[in-house]
Amino acid sequence: MLENEDALHAYLEKTCDPENELLKRIKRETYLKETMPHMLSGHFQGRVLSMLSKLVRPKRILEIGTFTGYATLCLAEGLEKGGLLYTIDINEEQEERVQGYFDSSIYGDQIDYRIGDAADIITQIDGGFDLVFIDADKKRNLFYFEALVDRVPSGGLILIDNVLWKGKVLDENPDSQTKKIVELNETLARDERVEKLILPIRDGLFVLRKK
Repeated sequence: MLENEDALHAYLEKTCDPENELLKRIKRETYLKETMPHMLSGHFQGRVLSMLSKLVRPKRILEIGTFTGYATLCLAEGLEKGGLLYTIDINEEQEERVQGYFDSSIYGDQIDYRIGDAADIITQIDGGFDLVFIDADKKRNLFYFEALVDRVPSGGLILIDNVLWKGKVLDENPDSQTKKIVELNETLARDERVEKLILPIRDGLFVLRKK
């Protein structure tokens, strides 16, 4: 089964647009230098994020959880001219390298990269967001959603990563971390402020469109 899944994933990557050279570099260096490189969005999910961003054509994007900046640059591809992307991460050890990636991109002047606790930083940023991508501390996903849903206009998107949790959401006796993911999914499924679906991409991407 795993062999088939790997072959299918390779086929998906083969049939979508290729990564640019900077994204290839970020992926390569992430796998060389990071202890948990699987946290990288990767080629296919990156193209999904880019496509969704281009469909929304956001003027303002908020990303919670920068990691090494791969998803950030994919999301930035859909920014309107003069648009701005705020991205927040807690890991200051990566700051210099990740900022270097942004500075090397054509979106460098449009990315506002901040280090610190996202719960505090989002209160320091005024205004709304046409697109929000939440890919950080899973225990706080519902908190982030509730804090931001009213700052997203009708037609805007909120994306939440890792909502299938390696398939553990189907476990009969889930662990505490999985219970949080299940609680999030069930709460969002009932929320009438948004249209919603989960894309079974990698570890599950919840796509929520503000009504």
